[in-house]
Amino acid sequence: MKRALPVLAVLLGILVLWYLATVWMNSAWVYDQAAREGRTVTLAELIPATMAQDRPLLPPPHQVAAKLWEGLTAQAVTSKRSLVYHGFITFRGTMFGFALGIVLGVGLALAIVRFRVMDLSVMPWAIISQTVPIVAIAPMILAVSNKVGIDGREVPKAIIAAYLSFFPVLVSMVKGLRAPDQMQLDLLKTWGASEMQTFRKLRLPASMPYFFASLKVAVAAALVGTIVGELPTGAVEGLGARMLIGSQYGEPLITWAALFASAMLAGLLIVAVAWLERLANAKMGVRA
Repeated sequence: MKRALPVLAVLLGILVLWYLATVWMNSAWVYDQAAREGRTVTLAELIPATMAQDRPLLPPPHQVAAKLWEGLTAQAVTSKRSLVYHGFITFRGTMFGFALGIVLGVGLALAIVRFRVMDLSVMPWAIISQTVPIVAIAPMILAVSNKVGIDGREVPKAIIAAYLSFFPVLVSMVKGLRAPDQMQLDLLKTWGASEMQTFRKLRLPASMPYFFASLKVAVAAALVGTIVGELPTGAVEGLGARMLIGSQYGEPLITWAALFASAMLAGLLIVAVAWLERLANAKMGVRA
């Protein structure tokens, strides 16, 4: 309970600020309607009016929660109005990109640690690649995919997700594979260990804490990349598409509900990675 108190205090503070911002930002519409009718608005009338608008500038938390609950439970999960359905579409794209990002990040990390020329040539370009805004590169990836004959939207989304997720894996794996000090490496050499044995017995176990820490960042980045990838591709399915539809049709509650559904999905993915980390640690005999 003591650990939960700080979290609850922060959450309460966010809710209070959110409600205050809701009154402030939605009050302009209330005052405008009152001016058109030639009447004044009291504070007792203002607050309820800002909390129950159909298309508020800033939806209050209870409206967002109600819309989120409706999207999760009011329709069948196969309905295209269901956030569960759209969440699965985004989840599928996230997993494709996440897997591709892991393969790319780990592969480059192994090459960089093994070959100095890769460290000098590839690593700087990997760092530079992350300075390019994803919103700028996403349409380019889509255009190139269409040009080379790749149909559908899954592959471009996976590429965009992998683009964001490979970098934390790469950096953390390089750090982890280089974590053993020279004394440990020399000791294995004196025992006649081969380079592969050194990798399996020393470098790989030493990299696991770094690897799983990077996966928690990478899976969230892959989710962001998938959502961003759904925007310029003209997708009609996925949480990113729901956000875009809400924005285009002036339905902020749809956008906010999809946003919170994305946050829930990110939380579940991070919990899943933490669970896999515990399994891997138990398998390798690592104490928590």
